[in-house]
Amino acid sequence: MADSGNVAHRAGAFKQQNKTHKHGKHRSKGMLEKGRKGKIGFKSLSKRPKHILTKQDRKNQLHQERKRKREEVLAKKRNRGSANTPPHLVAIVALCDGIDVDLVVRGLDECDENLQISQSPTGLHHVSVARFKKRFAYLTPRYGDLYAMLDAAKLADSMLFLLSPTDGIDQYGEFCLSCLFAQGLPASLLAAQGVKNLPAKKQNDAKKYLQKCIENWFPREKVHSLDSEGDDMLLIRLLGEQKLIPLHMREHRPNLIAEQVEFIPNSNEDTEKGTVKITGYVRSQPLSVNRLVHVPGWGDFQLSQIDSPNDPYPLNPRVDKKKSSEAEGTTSMEEDIKLLETADPVLQESLQSEVIPDPMEGEQTWPTEEEMASAEAESKQKKKVHLVPKGTSEYQAAWIIDKTDDQDDEYDTDSETDSEISMEDEESVHSSDEEQEEMEEVAVGDGNKDEQYDANVDMEAEFNMLEKYKAARMDQMFPDEVDTPQTVQAKERFARYRGLKSFRTSPWDPKENLPTEYARIFQFEHFVRTKRRILAEQREEGALPGWYVTIHVKDVPKSMFDSLKPNDPLIVFGLLPHEQKMSVVHLLLQRHPDNNEPIKSKDRMIFHVGYRRFAACPIYSEHSNSNKHKFERFLKSDTTYVATVYAPIIFPPASVLMFKERYDGSHTLIATGSVMSVNPDRIITKRVVLSGHPFKINRKMAVVRYMFFNRDDISWFKPVELHTKYGRRGHIKEPLGTHGHMKCVFDAQLKSQDTVLMNLYKRMYPKWTYDPYIVAPPASTGTGRSEEEELMHEEAMKELFD
Repeated sequence: MADSGNVAHRAGAFKQQNKTHKHGKHRSKGMLEKGRKGKIGFKSLSKRPKHILTKQDRKNQLHQERKRKREEVLAKKRNRGSANTPPHLVAIVALCDGIDVDLVVRGLDECDENLQISQSPTGLHHVSVARFKKRFAYLTPRYGDLYAMLDAAKLADSMLFLLSPTDGIDQYGEFCLSCLFAQGLPASLLAAQGVKNLPAKKQNDAKKYLQKCIENWFPREKVHSLDSEGDDMLLIRLLGEQKLIPLHMREHRPNLIAEQVEFIPNSNEDTEKGTVKITGYVRSQPLSVNRLVHVPGWGDFQLSQIDSPNDPYPLNPRVDKKKSSEAEGTTSMEEDIKLLETADPVLQESLQSEVIPDPMEGEQTWPTEEEMASAEAESKQKKKVHLVPKGTSEYQAAWIIDKTDDQDDEYDTDSETDSEISMEDEESVHSSDEEQEEMEEVAVGDGNKDEQYDANVDMEAEFNMLEKYKAARMDQMFPDEVDTPQTVQAKERFARYRGLKSFRTSPWDPKENLPTEYARIFQFEHFVRTKRRILAEQREEGALPGWYVTIHVKDVPKSMFDSLKPNDPLIVFGLLPHEQKMSVVHLLLQRHPDNNEPIKSKDRMIFHVGYRRFAACPIYSEHSNSNKHKFERFLKSDTTYVATVYAPIIFPPASVLMFKERYDGSHTLIATGSVMSVNPDRIITKRVVLSGHPFKINRKMAVVRYMFFNRDDISWFKPVELHTKYGRRGHIKEPLGTHGHMKCVFDAQLKSQDTVLMNLYKRMYPKWTYDPYIVAPPASTGTGRSEEEELMHEEAMKELFD
């Protein structure tokens, strides 16, 4: 059988012949592919979807993208400080007290005879270097002025840090570096002047000492000397050719630093406001007159027009003087200032930052005449007791809701002691810090030291701070555990709390029982998608980067203009769409290692968020990927937390600095981080843990006491699940007696040393404490060292240089 099968298979006459597919008169796809022999027609290339690319196409795209970015970087570096770009802005910052910054600037000016030097009315020092075909602008914030230094670093292209040849970096200089690194540090250079004035044998030791001072901050940098004209010229060359570090916060927004500022009062009766004319170079992105601008310390404003005066600091002043003298007979002074753009009321963005809630939105029935009369009577009584915002009508004032939740929040603290601390915290901290400062200033004599020392000690403030430390320690040892009050029923005390079967998977509606402040904020349908769209927009309209313009800022209070200090940098940022509107902003923070004092939720803090600075009372929560996030009573130093505040919208990336204001106005850096998101639906839940102790144990049954103290509370919380510290789970079966004993059933037998726990949760919201007008800290003087540290430092310097 096998042999006959093989013969039949080899015989062609007996092979099965299948019918061909009748595809009609056209060729099949396979025949077309064979006919093309791998060639691709133009029509098929144009019809191919863009997301379907071959490997070679992807390689070509990556190569073209790299080539384009490389050309952009080279062009930006080649044109830096040229006639078509703004001057290279250099912020010169002293990191030690006693450094003469003016002497350093004078040395940079005198290093070459061909330098063209000029000064702007606001204190900017302009230098044109014909040898390098670049122009520079030196900005010199005062030593100890924290806000001036941070504002200068926001716009500076390069930072020049000056070190003392003997002291290096003092304590305040290290504090400044901490703030600058957290905010975002541009390209930096370090220099010292006066090393050659030391004895020749000690110059190498001084250089090693300076290099050791910066190795923790700038491990790859070296300290340059500024003791000769060659050193100064080399530093200028390095400033013009060094690699720049882009700061994304300013790269996506137009900005300028004021070269000249002028206030023009309004012509109408409102003389307290006027138009501020700010002149400077546009940087980073085009500035449109229909967009809003933000001035740090002043607020958000609209523009009325943008002018284009002649550039007073050209790269080659001689050529420009010839051109101006030739055209002097045909042009006038009015033609020198050109009007670029005026605001369009239809296209101009509004300054509205809050939603005006409709008081009738939640009404389902029309009120009767009696209800209207009672509402008017209540509104009159409320007006007598409570303050109403200026310009509020009688009808609107009747709908202002008193914040009764404050009493509940005070009652919701961990214990009665904590509630007292939360109410008197700020006063106690201010008074204690004030007394401590006075104690340091008092010159204690040799006679009665103790009496003079005790006379300036506020024992009440000392005890309040001690209680705060105790509360932080107890929260760390026994997290979220509270005692059930004996005088108030637990179902009333914890009326706003609920039990959850699982903290991770149990549902929680984010729109449920929202506070009245949520009617005043804005919310994005999809924040990440909106952020990507707005940051990707590049509008080539308005004043382009590099233009010397004058912007007219409308309706600026005269008090703000008068508060401007001479030689302090005044910077302006253009706002992206929606960045003037209020919402719930979440900030990702981590404690600064140099600070370990207890920081409680709802303590007043000073925030520097991107280009804004404001004061608010944040609440803290854990940083996790779940849909619910646990509220944290204290900001701890071992992990990363999220601070939530009501604040204007800002699109990340943007840096965050959180300071605490002392009684004397000085600021202490508490935490640093970045903007995480803008999401009012983020659920922050506060957990309280009620604890009980097993009284009698019978296998899986146990009698628990001390969790509740009456029978009604046990019946009320009966559906909530129980758990123990040793991992047992159970539920309440029935109450026993009237004094709080209850029979419970668990999944295994309890141990006598175990503790029975019950978790209750409620949602937390921040308080509306946003304050955009904060007082700048006073200028710091001295090294910031104590007397003992100063003596030790002097001895070390003597050993080094003697």
